[in-house]
Amino acid sequence: MLSAREAQALREALAARQDAAARAGGTADRPGPATRAAGAAPRRAPARTPAGRPRTARHPARRTGPARTGLRWATRLKVVGAGALLLPAVAALALPGPSAPQQGAGPLDPTALALAAQGTLLQHADAYRRLEHEVQARRAELRSARDAAEAARHQAAAERQVLGATAATLYRSAPEGRLPVLALDVHDPAGTAGVLFQQAVADRADRALEGALVRAERAGVALAEATGRVDRAEQAVAVAEREAADVLAAARLEAGGLDAEVSGRLAGLGTVPAAGAQQERNQQAVARWQGYLAGLAAAGIELPRAADLADPARLPAGLSPALDAAGQPVPGVAWAVIGSSPVTVVPAETATAVSGALAWLGRPFVPGTAGPDTFDCGGFTAAAWLLAGHALPASPAEQWADGAPVPVADLQVGDVVVLSGGQDAALYLGAGEVLGASGATYQVGVRSLPADAVAVRVTLPAPAQPNAPLPPDASVGACGAPLPPPSTDGRATVDPAWGGWANGRIPAEALCRLGVGSHALRCDAAAAFAAMSQAYEAAFGGPLCLTDSYRSYAAQVSAFARKPALAAVPGTSNHGWALAVDLCGGVHRGGSPQWQWMAANAGRFGWVQPDWAGPRGEKPEPWHWEFGAIS
Repeated sequence: MLSAREAQALREALAARQDAAARAGGTADRPGPATRAAGAAPRRAPARTPAGRPRTARHPARRTGPARTGLRWATRLKVVGAGALLLPAVAALALPGPSAPQQGAGPLDPTALALAAQGTLLQHADAYRRLEHEVQARRAELRSARDAAEAARHQAAAERQVLGATAATLYRSAPEGRLPVLALDVHDPAGTAGVLFQQAVADRADRALEGALVRAERAGVALAEATGRVDRAEQAVAVAEREAADVLAAARLEAGGLDAEVSGRLAGLGTVPAAGAQQERNQQAVARWQGYLAGLAAAGIELPRAADLADPARLPAGLSPALDAAGQPVPGVAWAVIGSSPVTVVPAETATAVSGALAWLGRPFVPGTAGPDTFDCGGFTAAAWLLAGHALPASPAEQWADGAPVPVADLQVGDVVVLSGGQDAALYLGAGEVLGASGATYQVGVRSLPADAVAVRVTLPAPAQPNAPLPPDASVGACGAPLPPPSTDGRATVDPAWGGWANGRIPAEALCRLGVGSHALRCDAAAAFAAMSQAYEAAFGGPLCLTDSYRSYAAQVSAFARKPALAAVPGTSNHGWALAVDLCGGVHRGGSPQWQWMAANAGRFGWVQPDWAGPRGEKPEPWHWEFGAIS
């Protein structure tokens, strides 16, 4: 959801683009010659060191990565159609408000540029995910084709062996053996019957040989066809892999061209509020990161591409190698000087990954997802780096295995920190903090760097051999989720408080919709409910019927006023934790076939009916079901 500030910035940028196109004889979608010829606004000259060298992180003659092509972000916003660049901001176009630029505002507003950049980066990420699925499908077809070709090869070999053995026997036999009729003798009429019998046997062997020959020929044809399918499948895999690689390269090009000021604005887009102290901690992390980028921009230091930092001996002008405690170069980053103080300069791709990840603060945690609306821990780190054009595996353990390890003492912002024996992952933010999707708080947030962390640097080449597996940590679950306490009845108990929210005070942005009216639950409960409803529909021909789900504090007050004998005291309802539903459609009648189905199957999906609501409970409510046994 765009803020009013972001929506206004988008309107101003679009209005300015349309105005410029109209003045130049073009349209918003087809800019005129004056707009097409316009370059980026002049950049301020880089600050100078005492020695007179510019403090800039670029040197065209020493660039080792892909060269910049096209226009800078400021001009791209003018000339690229809104459908291509401003996808996340489409909703802003329908918002009420003035469409003409305000005095002093213009298309170079960094917030508008950040929104445009976000749209392009998300489009690249979506395109790569589609192509990744395409690659997986093509590889599955290739495996099937290779299996079929192997089977055809074995069949052809078997048929050739049979044919060869039969032919060899026939070759070694005497002429009379190959053609017994030659043994007929007009002077021996008694032997005619035997000769004719032998000829019949030989004819039968000839027909068997002809059959073996036909089968061998058909097996050869089948093998050729199977080999052709393998060749076509290999070509399809190569095409899909090449297209995916092209998308990643385009994403790296965009991420590497994002300057520090725009990247800083990107970090503040679209965050979801957290509760209490967590919100303050999240905001402080964003402010610290934006301050760092603003300092670089104010000093005229452009963020270099990762390729420009690959060789510490060939850094862009104005940068020097970053050194560790032992005086050795730290790969993948560099140092610059602002005033009289050294500052670490990270690659532009790293800045894009971190800024994009900070824009997801507060988003819900859901196992097995990788954004952009919900995440698990490995999906979050993979999604952040995909914005920067780097594809990571989905699980924390694989991210550790495939990454370039770095000592924890040399951690840099953007490094992927792997925790809990490979069960959790996050991005390092500096100042002893990490950013990740937590199974403990059920949302994306900032937390402290644990003592058991290991780390990999994404912008460095992968190791020749996978890193050794980490020792497992049995004290926590996936993505840092706390293990449920033991239960005497075999049902997992859950602490209903999550994310720091009070009962009934959970914001709508932290929940997931159930697809029925405004009903919503905590996202893992919503996913489990959807699976349970699908199974219920297979049994009864329709989905589960809902009457109530998350109940805000105001809704609890209203329900208690209307039904004081039935409703819980406001602030105590289990519906206020977004972990309970009330059902209808037959489930609300105890003992009905629908209720019996729930009693027999709900546990498979993590849903239970609490004892107090059961048929023999103190307050029977057959319609009431909860995600886990709420403690």
